[in-house]
Amino acid sequence: MFKISHETPICLLEESKNFCDYQYALVHLLEKDENYRNHFLNCKQQGIEIYLDNSLHELGYAMGNATLLKWINILEPSNFFIPDVWQNYNASIVNAKEWSKIQLPKGVTKVAVIQAEEKSKVGLCYQTYRDLGYEKIAFSYGADYYNTMSSYPNKNIGKALGRVELISRLYDCDIILNSHKVHLLGTACPFEFSLYKDMSFIESIDTSNPIMATIDGIRYNTLGMHSKPKSNMNDNVYMDLKDIDKELLYHNIESFKNLTK
Repeated sequence: MFKISHETPICLLEESKNFCDYQYALVHLLEKDENYRNHFLNCKQQGIEIYLDNSLHELGYAMGNATLLKWINILEPSNFFIPDVWQNYNASIVNAKEWSKIQLPKGVTKVAVIQAEEKSKVGLCYQTYRDLGYEKIAFSYGADYYNTMSSYPNKNIGKALGRVELISRLYDCDIILNSHKVHLLGTACPFEFSLYKDMSFIESIDTSNPIMATIDGIRYNTLGMHSKPKSNMNDNVYMDLKDIDKELLYHNIESFKNLTK
């Protein structure tokens, strides 16, 4: 079974150690918030596994190389998502070529994120990353071309099904092999993760979906939910702990976990 992490508001970070298999750090928050920063410094001291993200999803652009390298050297994460450019194949490949030559501390795995303007470039992007030496590759949840892979009328469900279909095709064509390592970034619909159980190459996932559903007051059913929560991490980083329904929180987290079993 793959490793799971749920990004949470700062007030839940300490508690998230109880329900996350690893901690997921965003560089822009490490830079600006002392409580957030101290949490991850403590996690490092405690030997808790950390994945370090370049903050593209939150900012619309990846943090600069100097800042990224600073936090890589401080936290020594097990996985680091190299800078990518949203739905831009050429720019992401340029970044991947640059970062393939940058030496990181021992034990840090560089993760390259698939970016493309259309589905026809995805296989090429994946293979180029592999040829550059990247051992782990990530697929985002929100690419527009996922909806060209599925005609399902609900666009959130369509994106979830589209990612499953795309990854399945890459596997069927022997572009993705069982020996490879894949990370899934986020989800449009949590039931998607129940469809990856036979894909041994998927090593890890991260999503704030059950946390954001809780903030929206939505109770997961057996398939989670069929729309993406309205709440997002950008708007709820600093919310108060008293405003979180703990019973609903743990129901949603447990329901999510059951989808992956």
